[in-house]
Amino acid sequence: MAKLRYLGHAAFYIEGEGLKALIDPFLSQNPWNIAKPEDFTDINYIFVTHGHGDHLGDAIEIAKRTGATIVSIFETASYCGSKGANIHAMHIGGTYQFPFGRVKLTPAAHGSAIVEGDKIIYGGNPCGIIIEVDGKNLYHAGDTGLIADMELLGRYENIDVALLPIGGNFTMDPRDAAIAAEMIKPKVAIPMHYKTWPVIDKDPEEFKKLAEEKGVKVEIVNPGQEYEF
Repeated sequence: MAKLRYLGHAAFYIEGEGLKALIDPFLSQNPWNIAKPEDFTDINYIFVTHGHGDHLGDAIEIAKRTGATIVSIFETASYCGSKGANIHAMHIGGTYQFPFGRVKLTPAAHGSAIVEGDKIIYGGNPCGIIIEVDGKNLYHAGDTGLIADMELLGRYENIDVALLPIGGNFTMDPRDAAIAAEMIKPKVAIPMHYKTWPVIDKDPEEFKKLAEEKGVKVEIVNPGQEYEF
């Protein structure tokens, strides 16, 4: 079985046949303080949903140290490549068959600026990512508001696990995330991107209640915990 470990905020470690990966590895500056970049020595892929510092995080450092390939939207991937990381650039709607399984980038409603000192660098469009591992489809929504495109995921993508932001202010709140879950129709939804800072201090139990009222199973995976799927 594939497994994931929640590292707090929107960061996850995923492991399955042929895959040892991080998603949005915001670690060294993450207030949850679950893991450090140096904890990961055997990583082959890093998935980045957009260029904001709390998602790009330590991706470049980890990729350069381990040789992992950063998979992201073209502009963010190109930025990482300019810093010496191995990259695989994609774009929204694009799919690619990696050795471990299929990856597809999906729309997200957010921003993607990369802040480097006093410079703002264009990071391209934000995205969500569908990752096939051990024959299961994992969807990481990235940072996003509620968008109608999510209904297409429910109709065509057969999502097994959906990782959905619920913190509000920058992303969906529990109400909108529950609506998203209803549209996506995953076998299980897992909330993320909450309680990192006071401005996103939302209760995952509220999301669980609202989503399960709509017929979607929810697992609350606390930071540091693992989940097999």
